[in-house]
Amino acid sequence: MMNKTLMALGLFASLCATNCSSKKEKQEVVSRFAVTSPLTMDTSFTREYVSQIRSVRNIELRSQEKGFLQNIYVDEGQFVKAGQLMFRIMPKIYEAELMKAKAEVNAAEIEVQNTQVLADKNVVSKNELALANARLDQSRAELQLAQTHLDFTEIRAPFNGIIDRLPLKQGSLVEEGELLTTLSDNSQVFAYFNVSEPEYLDYMTAAKTGARKQVSLLMANNATFRYPGKIETIEGEFNNETGNISFRATFPNPERLLRHGQTAKVQMVVPFKNALIIPQKATYELQDKVYVFVVDGQNRAKSREITIGGQLPDLYLVSSGLAATDKILLEGVQRVRDDDKITYAFQDPVQVMSRLKLKAE
Repeated sequence: MMNKTLMALGLFASLCATNCSSKKEKQEVVSRFAVTSPLTMDTSFTREYVSQIRSVRNIELRSQEKGFLQNIYVDEGQFVKAGQLMFRIMPKIYEAELMKAKAEVNAAEIEVQNTQVLADKNVVSKNELALANARLDQSRAELQLAQTHLDFTEIRAPFNGIIDRLPLKQGSLVEEGELLTTLSDNSQVFAYFNVSEPEYLDYMTAAKTGARKQVSLLMANNATFRYPGKIETIEGEFNNETGNISFRATFPNPERLLRHGQTAKVQMVVPFKNALIIPQKATYELQDKVYVFVVDGQNRAKSREITIGGQLPDLYLVSSGLAATDKILLEGVQRVRDDDKITYAFQDPVQVMSRLKLKAE
């Protein structure tokens, strides 16, 4: 009986020792973390700016005469060519005025001819002839004015473009200056976007070398517009309220895919010299701020806020908060608490970054 008891106690002690050893090993494995350092290198990243799309030409077509809208020859969204007839305002009154003006010109011409004959015979003075010629000139001017009024009853497209909404229907009474439609020339489009002062200075520095003038456009469906654009103009003043300045990029639009009033994102590739790069998975966010765990000389993980200067796939470009010699926690940022003491295995940053997406120069 005594022997059985001793054997049971020995087995229990052996199991306890094995279990404690297993827990200790497991704890050692859990508390061992991967650590790396920021990588310093020249690279580039893409900045995005929300932009408003504007047609290279976008105008309102308004009536220049009062009358009934007799004909509408186009439809909403239709592409029209320069000179194409779009609207006609009832021309009857203006046609009558034109005929009256023509008759007055004919009468004035006859009067000049008769006065010329009398003046040649010294029956009337030269002043009478000059007065007759003046009345003829006045009649011709009235004829030209009547012709202009009649021409205004036909509204034609001033350039190739796409028609917007038609607010009036056939038969409507049109007042002088009333809006008939809007015409947009979308063969090219302008993209307007705002740039901060530091980014403006970076752009101007790079532009001196002829770089960074070409941009791309990310449309609302997250597809990249197939034709690259070019930055052409910059406004003359900064906005005092926002501290931004407006840029304008021009994009060719031969397929008329882009329309006036759209929104998109202008993408500009920005070179970055001696950039400090870290993996995104080494960071965590708290109240819209980004943090990393820096391992100090006592192997304690210290939380530190950093500032992100740019973003690449899987990577952050750090503008402040870290040095190239700092050791940062690579994995397990959600399991470590501030001031925890850890054991770690250091991984070379070049090897770490090579397993991630990176565009380098």
